[in-house]
Amino acid sequence: MPTIALDAAYAEDGRAAAAAVSADSPAAPPPYAATLATLPLAAPYAPGAFYQRELPVLLAALERAPPADLLIVDGYAVLDSAGRPGLGARLSAALGGGVPVIGVAKSRFAGDDASIPALRGRSLRPLHVTVSGLDPEQAAEIVRRMAGDARMPLLLREADRAARAALEG
Repeated sequence: MPTIALDAAYAEDGRAAAAAVSADSPAAPPPYAATLATLPLAAPYAPGAFYQRELPVLLAALERAPPADLLIVDGYAVLDSAGRPGLGARLSAALGGGVPVIGVAKSRFAGDDASIPALRGRSLRPLHVTVSGLDPEQAAEIVRRMAGDARMPLLLREADRAARAALEG
């Protein structure tokens, strides 16, 4: 299933960059194709409102990317079991809800009672997986099987690297 991993980075000069990194499937090994976008920073960081900062630049990168059947973001899709939307759910809504979005967070959000822990590689620290538009257990299994043997899947690591690199050039 065509998959895009998304991440954003920020520069001190007020720019934000996003990378939409494409693969044939979540488990596909490199090489990957990256589509980039750079915009002025939309909003300052605010806990629980992370989407205000990231959503505009992620959408700009997706506009230039090939179509995908699955999106994976660095962050939460939903923030709690009540379904309070995080970055992933807001991205899904902005796209009309037609594409599932898996959120993969490295740190647990305060009040998180919805994420499924996913251990990868030799790490003893789980990733926190949430999802919009897909069964949560299925989403966690997709993350566990993603390419790479480190805690963070290769596809997400490449999205992080590409977003940071976009700010350097």
